[in-house]
Amino acid sequence: MPVIQPRNKVLVTGANGFLAVWVVRDLLEHGYSVRGAVRSVEKGEHLKSYFADYASELEIIVVEDITKEGAFDEAVKGIDAIAHVASPLTVGWMRAEDLMDPAIKGTVGLLQSALKYGQSIKRIVYTSTSGTVSRETHEITVPTVFTEKDWNTRALEIFKELGDKTPVLTTYRASKVLAEQGAWKFTKDHEHEISWDLTSLNPPLILGPVIHDVTDPSSLKTSMRWFYDYVVDPVRSADAGNDFLAKTGRPWVDVRDVAAAHRLALEKQEAGGERILVSGPWAAWQAFIDVANALEPTPRLARPLPKGNPGSSYPAMYEYDTTKSERILGLKYRSMVEMTRDTLSDFSARGW
Repeated sequence: MPVIQPRNKVLVTGANGFLAVWVVRDLLEHGYSVRGAVRSVEKGEHLKSYFADYASELEIIVVEDITKEGAFDEAVKGIDAIAHVASPLTVGWMRAEDLMDPAIKGTVGLLQSALKYGQSIKRIVYTSTSGTVSRETHEITVPTVFTEKDWNTRALEIFKELGDKTPVLTTYRASKVLAEQGAWKFTKDHEHEISWDLTSLNPPLILGPVIHDVTDPSSLKTSMRWFYDYVVDPVRSADAGNDFLAKTGRPWVDVRDVAAAHRLALEKQEAGGERILVSGPWAAWQAFIDVANALEPTPRLARPLPKGNPGSSYPAMYEYDTTKSERILGLKYRSMVEMTRDTLSDFSARGW
């Protein structure tokens, strides 16, 4: 029997973000009611407009500061399940506390609210990252396959050593390691008091069509900004250089598959108490460029696509074992061709 079923109500945190809007959409399209938590009334307006056809099934609640004690107390009341997606990562420099506090305090604070006021909650799915699983990329020197049993403790060591001088992506990974470990510890410590169990999903670089509120390419967030800069923008791609495009890459996954994974993880009884990697294969930016240039018909974009050095992509140095996502969730992954085609079609429609 499913843990939750259509017509149940799911709280989605950070509901206006790139991934979270797709989570909301997937849930609504499968018959669920959604309470979307955003940080301001303004951030909820796009959701109301985009999901106008689901007005009776979508509720917006404002949680201004997810790091404050009791921030989610009202949000969790009357909820059947939670998808905790909110956690910041922005292109460029961020203070360590801007990453650490929302990830750690926001996650444990949500669980504390669920313990106090979430008597009807049956399952909480936490959006972690594959960055809590793998080691720091530059330290992977031999081909490696990571599984859910692995933890990126190296990111914690680097952050402890460098503090605010830690590279932003390493700080992000460290924050997510601490947040995920904190979530598992909280759940274990209170296992005899809670009505719910926990699942963590660990996706890598998330790419795909954009349905959250963006005005132009500069308003894209981290993963899609990278995709636009290296795969679509001929000037920035050329500035990055052919060597960078051929050598630099990471495992990736389609945003729509990650959204579906959230719903399936909420539904599948077997997902309770599991870490689940949700990932496609490793790919260099050059591989995406090659796929984009091979699409037929050719995408009608504002500028010609970059070319780079076709066929020069380096082989993968590491991969993720996604057996569990396929076995437990029954997840089927979209191809690079499908993701790239749909994303460029979206960009074309926006006049980019």
